[in-house]
Amino acid sequence: MASHRKSRPSGTRVAGIRTPALATAALTSVALLSQTAQASPSADDRPSLEEVEKKVDDLYRQAESATEKYNAAKEKTTKQRKRVDTLLDDVARRTQKLNDAREELGRNAAAQYRTGAAAPDTTTFLLADTPQDYFDQSQLMNRMTGRQKQSVDEYFTEQSATMKKRQEATRSLETLTASQKNLRTAKATVQKKLADARQLLSELTAQEKARLAAIEKRKQEEAARKAEELARQQKAEAEREREAAAQRQEQGGQEQGGTAPDGSYATKAEKALAFARTQIGKPYVWGATGPDSYDCSGLTQAAWKAAGVDIPRVTYDQVEAGTTVPVSSAQPGDLVFFYDDVTHVGLYIGNGMMIHAPKPGAYVREESIYYDGESAIHSVVRPA
Repeated sequence: MASHRKSRPSGTRVAGIRTPALATAALTSVALLSQTAQASPSADDRPSLEEVEKKVDDLYRQAESATEKYNAAKEKTTKQRKRVDTLLDDVARRTQKLNDAREELGRNAAAQYRTGAAAPDTTTFLLADTPQDYFDQSQLMNRMTGRQKQSVDEYFTEQSATMKKRQEATRSLETLTASQKNLRTAKATVQKKLADARQLLSELTAQEKARLAAIEKRKQEEAARKAEELARQQKAEAEREREAAAQRQEQGGQEQGGTAPDGSYATKAEKALAFARTQIGKPYVWGATGPDSYDCSGLTQAAWKAAGVDIPRVTYDQVEAGTTVPVSSAQPGDLVFFYDDVTHVGLYIGNGMMIHAPKPGAYVREESIYYDGESAIHSVVRPA
């Protein structure tokens, strides 16, 4: 969310490789400021383009934060629903078992009565809550065989366990209901932010959109320059490491492992990147995990799953699922996280570039990791 974002230079955000159309879509969040401008039509009262863009940017960040909360709530709700279903199935099986046991005990009691072995009060037995309740009201147990007594004990033990399972299922249902409410709230928040964005964008003039597209283009160029600079630094660092490794080998020493991934990681990373590349051009849809559309964390999860590695669903958890490395040591396949609230993620492909699902109105694409400025980068994580 905007309140959690790192400080950055004033003005609009840096984008990597965007088209004017996508830049326009990015402005969807501008609705709130335009409403003010509409109420006061004077040109002096209209927000500046910088203010409009900042509002758009903030709304999209808030929408993305709400999306990750929605994803987390959805995942939690799915797990809880499975647990509730399991508990209810267990209660049903136990209840049927109790009914069968009750009938069997009733038949045994009736059989004893017919043979004269006892004259039990079958109704009292069947309504008793515990074995002791029945012992206090009948002498039947004194006349039962050991196996019959064991059956009665097992019946009441199962009855007690079934009652506990029913209580557990009730509590789980209550928890599920609360989670479903949170899910609806998160969904409504995302929809509201995006609706505000669309409204603001609709009120921009064609001239304003053109000017913002020009600003966006300049930012693309700056992001590309930063990516090229990082690529040069990484190339120089790799060359220094090769020279150092060769020198150690000449001296008979062991090569030291640094931040570079081993062959196993590189193989998995290439599979993840190959999958991600085939998704380029598919639309960003919040809450989506493929195969036709993705949100940011849905794409990275699917990419690494294609490489045989399971990572969590949401950015908050993905950032903890691996080893953090410096940006300067980022390798293909690493996850690049953005903003202080860790609400966006992309898959690093090398040379300062990544593949990511940017936001609503955009498509999965390659873009500079500096697309929103250097200060937007939160961390880089190697997931396998």
